[in-house]
Amino acid sequence: MNGNIDLSKNYLLITPCKNEGNHLPDLIESIVSQIIRPIIWIIIDDGSDDNTPQITKEAANKYNWIKILRLDESRKRDLGLHLANVMSKGFNYAIEYCNKNGIKYKYLGNVDGDLTLEHTFFSNLIDEFEKDPALGIASGGINFTINNEVVYVKGLSIDEPSGGHMLIRRKCFEDCAGIPQSYAYDAVLKAKARLGGWTNKRFEDNLAIEARDVNSAEGYFKGFLHLGKSHYYLNFHPIHIFASGMLKIFRKPYYGGIIYIIGYLFSLLKREGQIEDDLIKDYYWNKWKRVYKDRLTTKVTYEVVK
Repeated sequence: MNGNIDLSKNYLLITPCKNEGNHLPDLIESIVSQIIRPIIWIIIDDGSDDNTPQITKEAANKYNWIKILRLDESRKRDLGLHLANVMSKGFNYAIEYCNKNGIKYKYLGNVDGDLTLEHTFFSNLIDEFEKDPALGIASGGINFTINNEVVYVKGLSIDEPSGGHMLIRRKCFEDCAGIPQSYAYDAVLKAKARLGGWTNKRFEDNLAIEARDVNSAEGYFKGFLHLGKSHYYLNFHPIHIFASGMLKIFRKPYYGGIIYIIGYLFSLLKREGQIEDDLIKDYYWNKWKRVYKDRLTTKVTYEVVK
């Protein structure tokens, strides 16, 4: 048993990971120590070739609510369509397990393999859901690691949950037809939720801590390039792209904004495919108007955590 008593607070959790042996022990410890543990936690090993399989096997042997889904695909880390497929497989596996075993749940969550969470993290989010019946997707705030310094970023939009540690109301998840099979699946999911009448919120004081440098899983260059290409796929307006790129050049690594713009322009000039959902395309084409209205009233600051 995982210690849950109130069935109305049950949530299932998934974690996609590849070669996260350096970070998984801390994540596992932080999930085990949650005031409200997940009713089931699926760790999706996407073909790791480090000690990730050993770590996950030991955790599953120790806790019967931790299950391992091993994907034996030998491929490099892929944050595009492959990640959406991995997330979908993880949630489907968890949902099927719950259905077969008569396990009830009200929320679905995901957490990245390089995070650690405060022990009240999911309890706090569930409290917010109980206060607001219209809340569809929520996350906490995050202490980023940037250039080997832990940095707390203040002033990010409160209606933009972090894709790396979300909790989703089951009804919202079902209304959105599950995980979209697209680039930037989390951005598309949040847009679908909003368009469906749900609200999304980021609760900054409820902290997750990122162990790995931002965008460094495959290197900063690839990270910013991928972000630019993803934003083209979602149909972001060029005004948004160039304004965001210019803002990024004032933060380390200073070349990030330029690479981000290049990624967008590369996809634009090649006329690569974009998301086919017209509502989502229109949503992101006009997003710059909302974003920069918020930026005029909210200052984003970066504080080094000592």
